[in-house]
Amino acid sequence: MGLTGNKVLALAVLAAVALFAMTIWLWPRLSRNGWRSVLGRVGLLLATQLALFAAVGLAANKSFLFYGSWADLFGQEQEMGVVVDHAASSKHVKVVGKQKTGVPGDSRPAAGGQIHKVVIKGERSGIDSPAYVYLPPQYFQSEYAARTFPATVVLTGYPGTAENLIKGLKYPRTAYDQANSGKMQPMILVMLRPTVAPPRDTECVDIPGGPQTETFFAEDLRAAISATYRVGSKPANWGFMGNSTGGYCALKIALHHPQRFAAGVGLSAYYKAAEDATTGDLFHGDNGARKRANLLWSLKNRPQGASSFLVTSSKQGENNLGGTLEFIKRVKSPARVSSIMLDSGGHNFNTWGREVPPALAWLSGRLSAE
Repeated sequence: MGLTGNKVLALAVLAAVALFAMTIWLWPRLSRNGWRSVLGRVGLLLATQLALFAAVGLAANKSFLFYGSWADLFGQEQEMGVVVDHAASSKHVKVVGKQKTGVPGDSRPAAGGQIHKVVIKGERSGIDSPAYVYLPPQYFQSEYAARTFPATVVLTGYPGTAENLIKGLKYPRTAYDQANSGKMQPMILVMLRPTVAPPRDTECVDIPGGPQTETFFAEDLRAAISATYRVGSKPANWGFMGNSTGGYCALKIALHHPQRFAAGVGLSAYYKAAEDATTGDLFHGDNGARKRANLLWSLKNRPQGASSFLVTSSKQGENNLGGTLEFIKRVKSPARVSSIMLDSGGHNFNTWGREVPPALAWLSGRLSAE
């Protein structure tokens, strides 16, 4: 039974309820003096509390996906697999595994699509990063053999894992369903986390003397994927999307690189690079770079390209509402901006799960295959 499965959560809840009932039933018998009664009371209370904490922890993990598996929870290293798909690999993308998408008929890629586990080597940045590439069913169908597809980079928050995008937010399943229902065109998704120099949170910044994260996302990743898969190299072929830190990065890359990305989606994004213990010194005294990393400052003080933006927030539960409204206010032509405003929703997977389907459909409408 998987750590994030319904069965293990149900068993934990049942165990907590059973132990609570047992405590109520046995307590009168254990109220007598004597070491056996004392040990019995201590044992029942300890077991009940442990079961309760386990149930609450499993429920929280299922909602937020802090850990994707038992091995992840207990800190066991997962070594990278061997290369299994030489045909799809290229100089800067190495395919190290394939997996099913979890949709009907996914035993055949032409029916259910496929997910490639890859390592992307950044030529200019020098950064190597693991990622997952979702290929829609149409990618494997003969009638689409000569066609290119639009692609979108999808980032988690910090310090999330790329697996969260597959298991938690269900991007491949959602893209499959949306395309099947005609709400979006078939699209390739490149899913990874913004932490390309773990454990440091680089905020998608080119750090002087450090990781060149913006170069990796804005230039290297795009070039590597276009050279490996049937994705175009025009701005209209590429979008960027993410939640929390990933949302900030998506908006930042689309804002500063309109010649490479036509659209950016920020789910619960913030609008200014964080600077704390997890980021370290990002700018090394370069105040110009610090201002540029403030998206609201950039919108006000720098020329705006022809990018399209989608931002999301909630009237109750999100702390980015003020910044989101200010972002909307500052976007000027030729750029365009749209928004999703929920009445209520926190900074969590449940909220983003309500925003991903319409956001993918919106993004599809701003990108083209040719």
